[in-house]
Amino acid sequence: MLALLVPSVLAVLAGISLVVQQILNANLRGALASAVWSGFASYLVGLACMALLALLLRDPPPAAGLALRVPWWAWSGGLFGAIFIGLAILLVPQIGAATFIALVVAGQMLASITFDHFGLLGLAQRSADPARLLGVTLLVAGVVLIRR
Repeated sequence: MLALLVPSVLAVLAGISLVVQQILNANLRGALASAVWSGFASYLVGLACMALLALLLRDPPPAAGLALRVPWWAWSGGLFGAIFIGLAILLVPQIGAATFIALVVAGQMLASITFDHFGLLGLAQRSADPARLLGVTLLVAGVVLIRR
């Protein structure tokens, strides 16, 4: 029971931190009058936190040979993070945090079902069975209700 409870609580905390991050970034955009510099500040603070964590954990950098064997597309996570942060900074003040996060979750679920179904980017293939499709449908219905 505890083995499932701890990861579940941590996942909920990750979701809370995502909402707080978007609201803080949107507020910073207003204060700086710049979505670009707000996003830059967000990534700069994140980079500093990850560097501090690496130092605290004494996690050595990967060997250059190992890093060179990683596929080119594996390095693009930061690009998609920047797209997410940039859009959040622009959209949260316009549509609100609840609607933004609801739409993000709907987009995540639609993409996740697709990536799982086709086994994209190295994922194990998991069919989009009727139960999973019903779950996505209910999620999208929830998004419609939250937007009202």
